[in-house]
Amino acid sequence: MITISFGVNLSAKVLKAIKIYQLAISNSKNITFTDFTKLLEAFNFRLERINGSHHIYKHITAKELINIQNVKGKVKPYQVKQFLSIVESYNLKMDKEK
Repeated sequence: MITISFGVNLSAKVLKAIKIYQLAISNSKNITFTDFTKLLEAFNFRLERINGSHHIYKHITAKELINIQNVKGKVKPYQVKQFLSIVESYNLKMDKEK
């Protein structure tokens, strides 16, 4: 565990997810597929199914699905924007316990 300000204990896994989230909101086009899946899972999205190269994620409270593809190890920028839009629309929070 790593302690940051305000005495909050966060695991290295959570800190990594926070860093990926900051990268996503800064409009980065360089988010790896693996990192993005970790971010989705940190926000409690679950892999619903895989259909070819399409990985479909679902959140229990969101109506929308997130469809991501691994293109040369990266996710497409519009998929990151879709995720951010869903997070904002449903006021989703990162699970700080993971």
